[in-house]
Amino acid sequence: MTRSIQQLFDLTGQVALVTGGSRGLGLQMAHALGEAGARVMITSRKADDLEATAAQLKAAGIDAQWIAADCAKEEDLRHLAEQTVARMGPVDILINNAGASWGAPAEEHPIAAWDKIMNLNVRGYFILSQHVANLSMLPRKKGRIINIASIAGLAGNPAEMETIAYNTSKGAVVNFTRALAGEWGEHGITVNAICPGFFPTKMANGLIEKLGSDKMAQGAPLRRLGDDEDLKGLTLLFASDAGKHITGQWLAVDGGVSAIIGG
Repeated sequence: MTRSIQQLFDLTGQVALVTGGSRGLGLQMAHALGEAGARVMITSRKADDLEATAAQLKAAGIDAQWIAADCAKEEDLRHLAEQTVARMGPVDILINNAGASWGAPAEEHPIAAWDKIMNLNVRGYFILSQHVANLSMLPRKKGRIINIASIAGLAGNPAEMETIAYNTSKGAVVNFTRALAGEWGEHGITVNAICPGFFPTKMANGLIEKLGSDKMAQGAPLRRLGDDEDLKGLTLLFASDAGKHITGQWLAVDGGVSAIIGG
């Protein structure tokens, strides 16, 4: 029998793991999954932030737990995957969101900073996806993986932005998404990417202040930056059975910036 739209988007009883979930886009996505019925495990490096965020989620009626982990470290990622399964059960939904950026001219960009960005933004996504898939998704022949890329991974930036490592890492995430979807589709696992534009998050605030929020908003066809709701719908689509026939895809949530020349 064909399910209703409410049934297709319902995540009741599912377990979701969200990296970088203590604030910003990760917290917004954790809310979306929890509001749809999922039990949510959030992670970041700082226990105090996680504890406060988990309390906020619980106050909203969401079953939320937390584990502190550095998503650039293989041993932390292995522990995170194992402890999530031990405490909450097999993971149905993985959101790879933890990330970092660095601003510097390409000719001066520190190699250590380049390695830091790649280890967290690319290598960490792969390692956690591998552990979660082996523990939870491949044995059960089902799963949803959502990788947070960026519109910075779709093209170059204006010269004043100077984020070569970040752009490169997010371009890698887009093709990592395609490649992994191609391999794991036969196992019932979908892999998709979200490419946010500018949202007023801690990572982006410095650049927004440098370039001017009004100027950046005017560069988008919708004349606005992203807000605390704008990732919720797409996150739920990719995470739920409403999107069960979508894999290997990316979608920009950017007010239309990536759709126009010179955006």
